[in-house]
Amino acid sequence: MKKPMLFTALALFGLTLAVSAGDPAQPASDPQVASAQEGKKDEKPAPKEEPKKDEKAPVAELGKPAPEFSLTDLNGKTVKLSDYKGKIVVLEWFSPACPMCVWAYSETGPLRELPERLKKDGIVWLAINSSNPDNDGSKVDLNKKFMEDNKSKVTVLLDPTGVTGKAYAAKTTPHMYIIDEKGVLRYRGALDNAPNGRVPDKEFKVNYVQKAIDELKSGKAITTAETKSYG
Repeated sequence: MKKPMLFTALALFGLTLAVSAGDPAQPASDPQVASAQEGKKDEKPAPKEEPKKDEKAPVAELGKPAPEFSLTDLNGKTVKLSDYKGKIVVLEWFSPACPMCVWAYSETGPLRELPERLKKDGIVWLAINSSNPDNDGSKVDLNKKFMEDNKSKVTVLLDPTGVTGKAYAAKTTPHMYIIDEKGVLRYRGALDNAPNGRVPDKEFKVNYVQKAIDELKSGKAITTAETKSYG
């Protein structure tokens, strides 16, 4: 009865030695696992995605296409610059709350009759109001009353976000721009050289807008393409 027990003990001892001989830290390698690990070593890291750059809105430049815009008039109608392709377009930055605009549209001001006279010659005149919505000058009723009081039929477009004003770098009211029949910006600056009707000493009054339009219509180059606006 002792021999079987001795053989059993020896068998267990041999099994223990066999297990101890293997390195538990180095398990037998699986060919598929090894192949996958090799593949990972050969893989190149994915390229990092470059952050998308914000597309800048076009900015008005003399001699280049004028930035397109889509604004609503005082009756809620959508008006686009491209609607007037083939015509000379005058843009006037405007606010009924601006003292200079009040003077310009008064009975003795230069804008009482100029827009209507030019419209009879096929010129488009658009007044753009980029006033902040919190300002009184942005209110539709006030704009309508202003035009009615001054007997003007100028189309007023609302630019509450100021995006169009920024695209044209409009700084004052009024600030004038002239776009030719091909949609190219040809003039920007003041209406004339007589703020509040006062011409500088030793100068003759010059209406820059009228002069530029006359030159455009006669096929001549605009002699004064840019001036400093006032308002």
